[in-house]
Amino acid sequence: MGVEFNIEQLAEQLPDFSDHEGAHHWFTQKYGERFVLRETNTIEGKKVYFYHVIKEPGLYNEYLENISDEISDEINPDAFRSYSTIEISEDGDVSISI
Repeated sequence: MGVEFNIEQLAEQLPDFSDHEGAHHWFTQKYGERFVLRETNTIEGKKVYFYHVIKEPGLYNEYLENISDEISDEINPDAFRSYSTIEISEDGDVSISI
């Protein structure tokens, strides 16, 4: 079963965060183990954390297997709908893409 992810509703609920830790805690409380860190990067001198909110675990796991398999060049386009990306900067700025 998938996770309900309504970006408009989420935007209304989203508090102002003062740092990454506060935002991370809020999203973890909301999505639990379906909120996973994928990578970090430094953008314009600011550390940014990239998370996935997994909406369809089976499809998402298939996607991860396919991208880690050097032989497979085929990725089901539906896989990109199995998650949404949440970017959180070290100072608590949040950006969401679906």
